[in-house]
Amino acid sequence: MRARRSAAPRDWDQASREVAKAYFPHELRLVGGGRDPRLTLRTLDLGPVLVGHVGWGADVRIACDYPGAYEINLPLTGHLESRGRYGPVTSVPGQATVFRADTPSLISHWDATCTVLGVKFDSGWFEREAERVLGGDRVTVRGGLPDQLDLGDGRGRAWRQLVGSLATHLHDPELFGECDLVRAQLAGAVAAGLLLAGCPDAGAGPLPAPRAIRRVVDQLHDDPARPWTAGEMAAVAGTSVRRLQEGFRQWLDRTPTEYLIGVRLQRADADLRADPSLTVSDAAARWGFSSASRFAAAYRRRYGVAPSQARR
Repeated sequence: MRARRSAAPRDWDQASREVAKAYFPHELRLVGGGRDPRLTLRTLDLGPVLVGHVGWGADVRIACDYPGAYEINLPLTGHLESRGRYGPVTSVPGQATVFRADTPSLISHWDATCTVLGVKFDSGWFEREAERVLGGDRVTVRGGLPDQLDLGDGRGRAWRQLVGSLATHLHDPELFGECDLVRAQLAGAVAAGLLLAGCPDAGAGPLPAPRAIRRVVDQLHDDPARPWTAGEMAAVAGTSVRRLQEGFRQWLDRTPTEYLIGVRLQRADADLRADPSLTVSDAAARWGFSSASRFAAAYRRRYGVAPSQARR
């Protein structure tokens, strides 16, 4: 586990660069007169998840596109005003504001007394975790997470306590050293806690599939680009191809191949949105599609647009 604490910045440009280095590039403006920066910036790196304290010590306004990552800001003091999908959002202690990956957003007023606990999630990794935790897909996460979370009780309160406990280690950079296994497990716990708190209805539905079906589903998510055959999937389940087909139809309302194509499309879609230089052909090849034309046709059926439009 790696922690980072910034030195006191000399001016606002340096303060902005320090925060951008840890979190996101952004446009920072002072609100209501200038003063020297009194930046608070301490972070704990869990790999795909970053937890940290951020405060500017002045009234500021921040515009950001949140490239490649989701951001959840929990005010510990003061208040945070922003523009959500459906109007203004003001968060105070006990609440959190949600900013979606690759979405232009504006924090219209981060007040001088406000220090936030900011949790940043790599978008591709977070959306794959959602597949496991919620049984949903990228659309569920992007559309399902609210603009604001109530952290006062229930799952919201449990998640706040979890990330708060991690934040207590921002002053102890040597804790767990470079133990990647611990970091990965903690990152997974933070993601699962947020998904369950923010999308309480997304995981509702049929009872969990039998263990044999779950084994196949897990392996398809672990390695969707592999050239899977029906026989290989049946072997993972420990049953016949016919029985596997019947099981998937009963529990997931689709064939194993249809399920695999869905996972591949989610991964390819996330890559196309995250990397403007990635070609449709390269995305298709990366995730196991036999041709770009087959991928494009499947993508259009799933999302209603051509894959070339995913970056727009």
